[in-house]
Amino acid sequence: MLRVYHLLIGAFLLISLPVGAKFILPQFSDNKIATTTPSVTPPSTTSTKTSVKAENIWQKVLSKTTAPNGWEVKPCQDNVALLCVSEQGERLGTVEIVVYPVNNNPEFQKHLTASGIPLGSQADYQNQEYQAKVIKVLQAWVADFNTSFVKNRQGVYGNKVVFSTYPPQQVKIGKLPGIRYGLVGIKSEGGVEEQHIGHVTYDGAKLYVVTTSFAPGTGKFAKLENLAIFQPYLYAIAENLNLPMKGSGTKP
Repeated sequence: MLRVYHLLIGAFLLISLPVGAKFILPQFSDNKIATTTPSVTPPSTTSTKTSVKAENIWQKVLSKTTAPNGWEVKPCQDNVALLCVSEQGERLGTVEIVVYPVNNNPEFQKHLTASGIPLGSQADYQNQEYQAKVIKVLQAWVADFNTSFVKNRQGVYGNKVVFSTYPPQQVKIGKLPGIRYGLVGIKSEGGVEEQHIGHVTYDGAKLYVVTTSFAPGTGKFAKLENLAIFQPYLYAIAENLNLPMKGSGTKP
């Protein structure tokens, strides 16, 4: 029944999108380990094969998983950054996690300084004032990301696809404060060309970015309806991640 219910939701969203995508999908009520990167990095559009001998980071951070009836969620065997979502052995989509060391991220360092968080200081998530500062930093990161992403896509599509961003929402990612954000691209003739959903958090030393998307030929989900069905389960998975990990910059 749960699967049928979500399929109906997905079908409704697809019918409604051409006239109201900005307000319907996604509903935020209640997205490899990089050694150096700028603070704004659009979601990857290609999947890079990685040695199966390397440990998938999802094996460290994944805790409780939920999925629609008949679906399976587990770390991928062919890429250390991906979580695979499948049904009866068929891959429906993936969720990517990227870890950015803040020491190699000067733009994020600027946001920390502007918010009154000294670089290299130990995170104190028991302190509400500190949490508020971190949320401010993450909101600035999301604003930078959205600006860069939309500019990039305008160069790809011109006026054929119009992108809208969703208001970032404060959420818990594991035990850390985080931000959920998203974008959708609507074709001029109607219908969704791309949809992106992301979560971002900071543990005092590293930035964690969890993303998934729909984009024909390049996105992590090949079908928009499957992403719509999986969306609430993704939120639950992000909320239950094992973050902060041992050895992070947080106080015990």
